[in-house]
Amino acid sequence: MTELFDDDSDDMKKGVKTSSKGAHNHAAPDSPKTSGDQFTEVLGFSLSDLTSINNLLHLLCRPTDPAGLGVMRFIFGMLMLVDIWQERGLSQLVEEYGDPSMCRFPLFHFLKPLPLVWMYIVYLVMFIGEVGILLGLCFRVSCLLFVSTYWYLLLLDKTSWNNHSYLFGLIGVLLLITDTNRYWSLDGLISRHKRHAHIPLWNYAIFRFQIFIVYFLAGLKKLDADWVSGHSMNYIAGHWVFAPFRLLLTEEQVSLYIVHFGGLIIDLSMGFLMFFDKTRNLAFAFGASFHIMNSQLFSIGMFPWMMLATMPLFCSPGWPRPLLSRFPAWLSPVLPAHMDLQTSNHCLYQKHDIKADEKMTSNASVSVRSSRTLPPVKPGSLHKMVSVFLACYAVTQCLLPYSHGITKGYNHWAQGLYGYSWDMMVHTWKLQHIKVTYVDRSTGEEGYLNPKVWVQGSRWSSHPDMIKQYGECVHERLDSYNITDVELYLDVWRALNNRFQQRALDPRVNIIEAPWSPLSPTPWLFPLLVDLSDWRGKLVEIEREIFEQDSDTDVVFVADFPGLYLENYVQAELGNTSITVLKGEVTVELVDQSRNITLTEGKRMQLPPDEFHNVHTVSEEPSCYMYIFVNTTDVQLKQMVTNYEQIINGTFMGTDTEVRRIKREIESSERREAYQQYMMERSRSEEEQKKSYGQQWRQFLTYKLQMLQRSVKFTVGAVQSLVTGQPFEIFLNTSLSEELAQQQYSEQPGAH
Repeated sequence: MTELFDDDSDDMKKGVKTSSKGAHNHAAPDSPKTSGDQFTEVLGFSLSDLTSINNLLHLLCRPTDPAGLGVMRFIFGMLMLVDIWQERGLSQLVEEYGDPSMCRFPLFHFLKPLPLVWMYIVYLVMFIGEVGILLGLCFRVSCLLFVSTYWYLLLLDKTSWNNHSYLFGLIGVLLLITDTNRYWSLDGLISRHKRHAHIPLWNYAIFRFQIFIVYFLAGLKKLDADWVSGHSMNYIAGHWVFAPFRLLLTEEQVSLYIVHFGGLIIDLSMGFLMFFDKTRNLAFAFGASFHIMNSQLFSIGMFPWMMLATMPLFCSPGWPRPLLSRFPAWLSPVLPAHMDLQTSNHCLYQKHDIKADEKMTSNASVSVRSSRTLPPVKPGSLHKMVSVFLACYAVTQCLLPYSHGITKGYNHWAQGLYGYSWDMMVHTWKLQHIKVTYVDRSTGEEGYLNPKVWVQGSRWSSHPDMIKQYGECVHERLDSYNITDVELYLDVWRALNNRFQQRALDPRVNIIEAPWSPLSPTPWLFPLLVDLSDWRGKLVEIEREIFEQDSDTDVVFVADFPGLYLENYVQAELGNTSITVLKGEVTVELVDQSRNITLTEGKRMQLPPDEFHNVHTVSEEPSCYMYIFVNTTDVQLKQMVTNYEQIINGTFMGTDTEVRRIKREIESSERREAYQQYMMERSRSEEEQKKSYGQQWRQFLTYKLQMLQRSVKFTVGAVQSLVTGQPFEIFLNTSLSEELAQQQYSEQPGAH
């Protein structure tokens, strides 16, 4: 098992390491082993190490090779340099913070975005910190620059929260408090006492603990009934990465056994398997496959690569040295393999292992070089403070994902705060629509707001805290339009893990005045209709039967609470739309016709296009019904294009009258634009399908390069604006105009 737990050497068990080459256990091979000896051999420490606080401190501060953490630090810095202009959004900073009227969703109300030009400086500071982490240069300062700016940006926008972004922030904090710049760093070249110095064992232990928590708690969260029953991620089984499994299993079996059961087993077992020498190779094989597949399945940035980079932390701390020793000797200054390790005041040593001698003998434990002071052998205040911090950190990381019993105001259908619960991929949300209604109390006027105005995305509508923040923000924006005394009502329809679409909150509650507290349940939320969860299998069968009959048909399953009604509008192009009741009783109110029709279970009716209707739930239990609709305009256009192409090719079997009618309709002003748009989209789709693997990679890399170039260009423009005093808006207007012109040119036929 890895040493906290790592090295099997006698010297390491005593608390020191001789050199980068390590030491060997010289016990007689035939000597009998007691149960205590076997325990020590497996775990890397004896039970006596835990019998007192002093022994525990010596264990945590045991001198350890810094090589493994030094390599991890380097890779983390490199990945964060890519992350900053991708998932952190530097390339899209203008769109994110360019409009000051946009609603913001910070964790704390006092957090506000800076002016756009200064937001670029925030990203520049974070970039400098990442470069310092990568190079191990001015390490503490670099970590502080990264951690402060990273957490500022993360806490500034809850809509961007996810588990791996939280993990990156935690790793930044752990780097700040550890000595990962003792190997493969510029600090080591500049400062002699930092060069290849021991680091305390707890530096490795805290990182291993954190990665173990990510895996194990993610596995515990996947014990959720939706995950175990295969309803969380059933839409990815058709992806190409599962093609080998589909040779032996059906797509449904791949979803249940490979995606859900496989993901559960990997998360629950990965942390344990990586600890033990005999199972570590197996863990690495499955872990590497798991993370590489995730990189293709999901848009989760650097997370898969970061998890791959942390896997070697469970190996012996000196694992990079045998690998680096294979390189030519002239590369040793930048790829050090065999170098004596120095003592460190952050570690604790045994008295009999310290040799205050500048020369090293074959049996020497450590080298103090020409140091005038001996390294510590007794715990000091720093070592004790570290132990307290480690205990607090470990307890926090274990309890925080289960803090939903305290932070009740953030709970909704998914228990617990989002972003640090490690419930990765357990919940799949599908938004149907959001209706935002305002009422001007002074005039009684009622109006509707576009739910996409003043916000980016729709994630805010899933969480009560952000819904409340949205209400307060809209109140402020309407006040600027002289609508001061206003009420705001939201009707949000969502589905969780393939259930019915249902209301997320009470549409009769004025969100502006609605109560909300982080420590109390939110009273205006509607519960998840878990009693209808068993319908999911039936819904899949119904949907499959409908699609088999007509591939142009779409279906939406809806459930609603008694006493409420769904207001809906059937667009003109949806000429074939019907509603069928699956459970309960509803009354369909045709608003334009002033007519009501009551439907019971199994009943169906056709809905008129280009009209409003309301569906009232009149039964005492929740109603369930489905919309089946066909975009008849698209169907007619596709059929007309097919006939027109057959006419051109001479394969049309119709009459001359039909030929003249089809040509006349295609060439009419009403149809010509739709026909041209359809043909353009089909041509693009065919071109994408014909692209080779190399062309797709070239397109991908070109897109990423453009993101990087845009990030650099706008950041340099912000710095120049501050230095020269020229308004940043001038640079923005010029640059955005150039981008628009380039985009219009690239969309022209024949443009390359």
